[in-house]
Amino acid sequence: MLVAFDFDGTLSDSEMTVLLGEQAGVADEIADITRLAMNDELSYAESLRARAELLEGLPEADVTAALDRVELRPGAADIVAALRAADHRVAVLTGGFERGVERALSAAGVDADVGTVVANRLPSRDGALTGGVEGPLVEGTKDDVLEELATDLGVDETVAVGDGANDLPMLEVAGLAVGYEPKPAVEPLCDAVVDSMADLRALFERRAVL
Repeated sequence: MLVAFDFDGTLSDSEMTVLLGEQAGVADEIADITRLAMNDELSYAESLRARAELLEGLPEADVTAALDRVELRPGAADIVAALRAADHRVAVLTGGFERGVERALSAAGVDADVGTVVANRLPSRDGALTGGVEGPLVEGTKDDVLEELATDLGVDETVAVGDGANDLPMLEVAGLAVGYEPKPAVEPLCDAVVDSMADLRALFERRAVL
């Protein structure tokens, strides 16, 4: 089985662009754009580019300071470890950024399978962010990535866990679609809804995932 998690708002209660925005003094503007995107009122690609543009010129030292604050939710590491122990494949599919995901997983002492952290990047030049964004989930969608990973890994059963509008594509194609404190536009598409990692673990146990 392949279990794919969104990151910001799901595995983590952080929002990476907001943390970066705090360092750049534009957190409120970024939070407003993020809210529109997560409620499906603005395309994710458009919102991500707009947020990245607000971060232009942010020094790399400030980027590192922001991403060092990214943490997994309490209980998230235990669920990832339990899934791995049960021989399931674990993926992280996020419009957020590789460095933040990898830092948070490493700090919690867990990891996803090699090649299954699919995230974006904020390019820099001369020690500061360029204001651009690149990666497979700027224009790409999580349904395509989930299906490609399942094929590559030889897995037939899939579970997706997410909260925002950019998670809708993977929730729609997964065998089990779980909303983690989902936004109003997302909840109707979910097979189940949870609001804590304890609830998620209980759901996985009921559904014989764990």
